[in-house]
Amino acid sequence: MAAAKSFYDFKPLDKRGEEVPLSKYKGKVVLVVNTASKCGFTPQYAGLEKLYKDVRAKYGEDFEILGFPCNQFGGQEPGTDDDIQNFCQVNYGVTFPIMHKTDVNGDNANPLFTWLKDEKPGVMGLKRIKWNFEKFLVGRDGKVKGRWASLTKPEALEKVIIEELEKKQEAPAETGAQ
Repeated sequence: MAAAKSFYDFKPLDKRGEEVPLSKYKGKVVLVVNTASKCGFTPQYAGLEKLYKDVRAKYGEDFEILGFPCNQFGGQEPGTDDDIQNFCQVNYGVTFPIMHKTDVNGDNANPLFTWLKDEKPGVMGLKRIKWNFEKFLVGRDGKVKGRWASLTKPEALEKVIIEELEKKQEAPAETGAQ
């Protein structure tokens, strides 16, 4: 999918393996996170859920978090999609969407993650995800606004998310006299 120009051009799979056109999130601010259930960073699910509830309490459905489970880092997401959903709900009360388990690096990487990494390379320009719980912020325009490593706690992103939410969506240029 080399022709992809924005976040909205992708259709990753949901927990049931069905395509989700990301165009349904047009005009929203979306935090994309690669997740794992058996990782030292797994407690970030609690922070992500709190962030999700706090920001949505103020901005409603203009904000979304999408979790993408991945087993590429130390085999820390070995379960099935059903196992993962159950784990997230029982242990962390997760209410934001947890998508289909996917690869984020390598030949079989989800095209969305390939695009995210191309749009916002990591430290020293590296175009790979280093570990679980890396985070990408996508603005209302479908462009990547920020990328944070696993060590960045979800609550540290609230300010930048709110700043992005408060930006006015770019209106198409009008012609004629003002």
